Amino acid sequence: METLHYQYPDGTPPKGSAHVGVVGSGDLEILLEPSSDQTARVRIRTRCTGNEKTWKAVLDRFFARHPIAAAIEVNDFGATPGVVLLRLEQAWEVSAHDSATRAQAQHD
Repeated sequence: METLHYQYPDGTPPKGSAHVGVVGSGDLEILLEPSSDQTARVRIRTRCTGNEKTWKAVLDRFFARHPIAAAIEVNDFGATPGVVLLRLEQAWEVSAHDSATRAQAQHD
């Protein structure tokens, strides 16, 4: 297991928290909580070692599109970069809505 840490400044907190994905074969889980400051802090726990440049490239791409301030925890079990970006986008979308919208989306 490897743990990686990244920070992205100058973000805006999303409206709420999010939990998307599952830790399992070839997938990952993302937990997102709004941050009280303007910084995004990302902690990645992955079973695949030596992929720091790939993780940074995916995160750079995501935060260029969505400059959010949040604590993000990624629990990876070998997901591809495309799946990582998809899950980040899903977490952002869920967290960008108010709590009533998120509750309705979870029941649909």
